Amino acid sequence: MKILFCSAGKAHETYVKQGISDFTSRVNKYFSAEWLLIAPPKNAYSMSEDELKKKEAKNILSAFRADDYIVLLDERGKQMSSADLAIFMQQRANESIKRIVFLIGGAYGVNEAVIKKANYTWSLSKLVFPHMLVRLILAEQVYRACTILRNEKYHHA
Repeated sequence: MKILFCSAGKAHETYVKQGISDFTSRVNKYFSAEWLLIAPPKNAYSMSEDELKKKEAKNILSAFRADDYIVLLDERGKQMSSADLAIFMQQRANESIKRIVFLIGGAYGVNEAVIKKANYTWSLSKLVFPHMLVRLILAEQVYRACTILRNEKYHHA
């Protein structure tokens, strides 16, 4: 199974870039993993929230393959423990999912078309985090799930 971390927004800020890179390389020891950053549309600041979400949706949806398993990160989603995430990922692998996509939407969330395409909606927390921190937390939690699946020492329960 391959993992695609997908995020709408600007490139990784320097204050999190090293951590994201580190955890992504660690995940690569278990699954092939990469990041796809979907740049904001031109003139994004002059658009309404709805218009921006529609343009972002078009770019996001074009990045997906028909057989992708899409996990949308959203504060209104279901919460999981780290162990639950490990089980969730193992279940997707057991289902022979070729690629699981963890999607972080834009600053205003995602358009309804993206929500409908998602197979699962996951909330990291009821708190709202800046996108850059969500990227770092996501990469770390996926790495943690990988170590749980291998019964390695990184995760302390």
